[in-house]
Amino acid sequence: MDRDVRMRLLWVELYQKLGDAGLTCRRCGISRPTLRKWVRRFETHGVDGLKALSRRPLSLPTLKVTSLEEGWILDLRKTRNLGARRIQNELVRMHDYRLSLATIHKILMSNEVKPLGLPKRKRVVKRYSRPVPGDRVQMDTMKIAPGFYQYTAVDDCSRWRVLGLYPRRTAENTLNFLERVCEEMPFPIQRIQTDRGREFFAYNVQARLMEWAIKFRPVKPRSPHLNGKVERSQKTDLFEFWATADFTDPELPDRLEEWQFYYNWQRPHGSLGGKSPVDRVCELQDVTPLREEVCDTFDPKQERFREANYFLDLQLKKVKGSL
Repeated sequence: MDRDVRMRLLWVELYQKLGDAGLTCRRCGISRPTLRKWVRRFETHGVDGLKALSRRPLSLPTLKVTSLEEGWILDLRKTRNLGARRIQNELVRMHDYRLSLATIHKILMSNEVKPLGLPKRKRVVKRYSRPVPGDRVQMDTMKIAPGFYQYTAVDDCSRWRVLGLYPRRTAENTLNFLERVCEEMPFPIQRIQTDRGREFFAYNVQARLMEWAIKFRPVKPRSPHLNGKVERSQKTDLFEFWATADFTDPELPDRLEEWQFYYNWQRPHGSLGGKSPVDRVCELQDVTPLREEVCDTFDPKQERFREANYFLDLQLKKVKGSL
């Protein structure tokens, strides 16, 4: 028995003999909390409880990443060429493991990983954002592989998304996807914005949009920046979902829905200050118009059937304006 243990044992025995904590503390020159601690340990563990415990912290910042987690980070950079923020999101989605951006940067630098080569922007494009959810929904399609086409709809304000997987880009599939968009977006849609893809200009599609009191606003040709939010969100899908997707999986559409749920409810968005789309929707729910209000402001006389050919569409617009 070492000296410290013998001294603590004398404190405990004196307290048990006197039955007075104050008198024991005055005689031994210790505080009441100190006496209570050692009496409690003696009653619980006996003499072994009077030994000093290790003061080593339970967790160390320098040791919170093991070789396994470090391997995940390096593998995501090597095989998929992801940046630190995308690596952070993928660690949560694939392994339910959370790390700060600073820690990920530190691991990449300690392993002498070369930084990503970012392309230089030729011009500065001013970003805009609509004031309320549903004011403008950008829609586009993307070919993933032969027989795999992704339909994407993203709300300009909240970045809430709806995704669909179809074998072809047709008017029938577009109608089916539009029904899903109206059903799954938690706010009324005021206008749909697309590129000049012919799957959006079918008569049945435009007639259905007018029936639902939704304005159809296609962008000019060769203007992908006007549909920038949906273009960037599809790039995110390619980097974070389709890079690891199994095209032979019969439940691939279900996996895409799981990714959609993760994107809307959990994944932090840089342009939203680290918030998820659902957070943005909840913040603006008091100023978001109801479906009845959207229908009341919709004027069918101001709408017309659009042509996929932009120049023909301009001529028809002039003809309608002259009538």
